[in-house]
Amino acid sequence: MKSSKITLGILLTSTTLVNGKLQSQNINERPNIVFILADDLGWADLPMYGNNFNEAPNLTKLAQRGIQFTNAYAAAPVSSPTRASIQSGKYPSRIGMNDFIPGHFRPFEEVIVPENKTQFLPENIITIGELLQSAGYKTGYFGKWHLGDNLLHHPLNQGYDEANIGQGFYNVKFVPDRKESEEKIMADRLAEFGIDFIEKNKNSPFFLFISHWDVHCPYDAKDELITKYLNKEKIIDYPCNALYAAMIEQMDQSIGKIIEKLEKENIYNNTLFIFFSDNGGCTSENKYPGIKEEKFPIINHTKRDVYAPDNSLQYIGTLNSPLRNEKGTLYEGGIRVPLIISWPKKIKKATINKKIVCSIDFYPTFADLAQTKKPKNQIIDGVSLKSLLYNKEFSRNFLYWHYPVYHHDVPSAAIRMNEWKLIKNLVTEEISLYNLNSDISETTDLSKIYPQLTSELSLSLKDWQNKINAAFPKKNPNFNVEKRFLWGSRK
Repeated sequence: MKSSKITLGILLTSTTLVNGKLQSQNINERPNIVFILADDLGWADLPMYGNNFNEAPNLTKLAQRGIQFTNAYAAAPVSSPTRASIQSGKYPSRIGMNDFIPGHFRPFEEVIVPENKTQFLPENIITIGELLQSAGYKTGYFGKWHLGDNLLHHPLNQGYDEANIGQGFYNVKFVPDRKESEEKIMADRLAEFGIDFIEKNKNSPFFLFISHWDVHCPYDAKDELITKYLNKEKIIDYPCNALYAAMIEQMDQSIGKIIEKLEKENIYNNTLFIFFSDNGGCTSENKYPGIKEEKFPIINHTKRDVYAPDNSLQYIGTLNSPLRNEKGTLYEGGIRVPLIISWPKKIKKATINKKIVCSIDFYPTFADLAQTKKPKNQIIDGVSLKSLLYNKEFSRNFLYWHYPVYHHDVPSAAIRMNEWKLIKNLVTEEISLYNLNSDISETTDLSKIYPQLTSELSLSLKDWQNKINAAFPKKNPNFNVEKRFLWGSRK
């Protein structure tokens, strides 16, 4: 499989060179691209999205310099599928990436959920790294990968000239190993890796992807930041977890260092800078329906003395209000995420954009801006956002999700069209319909009031599922009501 992938990369390079006169003439018009990915950061976690406790001054400044999207979505409510969608431009279900890698399931539940088709990003996919590499970009990837641990599936074999990916969370081992700044917290280390990459590649177009572990549990952060938020005045109806807030700010500081380096090298104005999250916010990790007494601390063991053992903040990090639910669900709290894009040379400052966009859209957008062609034999589900960046017309008919596994909810699928969103329970086949313009919290099911619209959206969802060969749950012969909520592993 690798040999065919290399051949495709050569063909892409040849196409770029053969038709490269215009591209080479406009080489300075092609932006550097910096992509920053947060882990489990919710739509409502940042100040520019209405949070009055957490602080992120660098991201706030980034939004003031560019576009803040209010209807941006992850292609899945968990990590690996969304990351696969960014690298491929495809819906995760088309790839067969149904859950995070390696995934988990409930062996005694009502249905048996499908496994991931592969526990890595399939080798035949031309990644965004490979596409940009073939277009003459220097490419770098640093941080969490979560798309396969085998060296064959490492970013270095997926189109990235330089890459260090980490395994684990706060005792991270990098592959390839990287010793410098081992004493520093991970957000600072990733900033240093990014700055080093920029320094080495500042004289050519580059694509830098930095993937943070913040704000995934177990929570850990700099002591001075934790103290700051412990002493900060609390607000009503929000947990105000000091560790969670500290993780947001330490990631923000890391981002600020990258921006500062770009400005110092006088290349910031021609850099497309993207900040995104891989799924919605995770409010807690003790969602065991029916087993309420079980709790799972979300604070790293080294920092659990920050709160008393019986304090709820040992278990709750954030809330996604006004959005419903959280990571691992197809309600808005699980899939709607923050997206900020800045490109001072080209796009209008301090813009709020309400168009519906998704993680599958980055691939065709970057291809457009790099002035290169998308792979001929690779289906791209995303739509280029180039026209949106230039404040021109942009349209999307539908956006789809298929998440056929148990996590913080039951296996489900969803479709969004304009202000309408339909969610289908893949176990009971129950359907609910919401108008997100008037009901962002998804509190009122309108399926009985709008039966024709419900039927049309249901058919569209079904047609799409058939088209991408989506995998579905199957009846479980070992269904056990008493054990149904117990988690298992296929490893």
